[in-house]
Amino acid sequence: MSSTEHDALLGPADIRELAATLGVRPTKQRGQNFVIDANTVRRIVRTADVGPDDVVVEVGPGLGSLTLALLETAAHVTAVEIDDVLAGALPATVEARLPQRKDAFDLVHSDAMQVRELPGPAPTALVANLPYNVAVPVLLHMLDTFPSIERTLVMVQAEVADRLAAAPGSKVYGVPSVKANWYADVKRAGAIGRNVFWPAPNVDSGLVSLVRRAEPVATTASKREVFAVVDAAFAQRRKTLRAALSGWAGSAAAAEAALVAAGVSPQARGESLTVEEFARIAEHKGAAA
Repeated sequence: MSSTEHDALLGPADIRELAATLGVRPTKQRGQNFVIDANTVRRIVRTADVGPDDVVVEVGPGLGSLTLALLETAAHVTAVEIDDVLAGALPATVEARLPQRKDAFDLVHSDAMQVRELPGPAPTALVANLPYNVAVPVLLHMLDTFPSIERTLVMVQAEVADRLAAAPGSKVYGVPSVKANWYADVKRAGAIGRNVFWPAPNVDSGLVSLVRRAEPVATTASKREVFAVVDAAFAQRRKTLRAALSGWAGSAAAAEAALVAAGVSPQARGESLTVEEFARIAEHKGAAA
């Protein structure tokens, strides 16, 4: 079936018909909620600022709603899908609805957390409706594995969107906020209503924009060392950093020495620190020695 651009995208009836043909029922286990609104996926593509030179990687394409919208604009789209049935069906959907773009599409049938390389040119953008249950680890893995990704726009549970985009001092500022900020400047980029999904989730969704830092965080510590401090600081977020980092440093006294050397108050809490301050603390582990 050939298609014009006008009717290439999937609507509610198309999604349900395709799912019925494939015997697909969305599962909570994989956090599957399929977007059924063409205007929403086009809005996502616009908000992501996808252009004709972009090479886009999409995680969790499902039945292909967003995939088709991306293919209308991007130079190339690679979709990463873990589900056997969905992965098997997506190339045929692309060929049926956008046959003129089939050569601009690649499918990687894999768990996104296991992906280390992608076919074709290096991706410049990540655009995805991420499964709610794995959104943060998948996002961080992709940013870490593919440094060529300059811009990211992900749709996630609203609560997760708030955490990712939170600033120091916010009640929801935590591990996802700091780790995402290690790679990129992060901000909320809009809200998505429940009625654009099938099945409709019982939580709201939000868009998060991440633009990769022009310069990496200036530190002599490795990412692993910095993230170890972040994890320790928020494992007991009600405690002062002197207490929370005692296990990481070896003792409360050693934690205090590292904090003082880094110019951070031992009485502060993790929720008040920037990623740069966490990096300085990591640099001074062993300051009491």
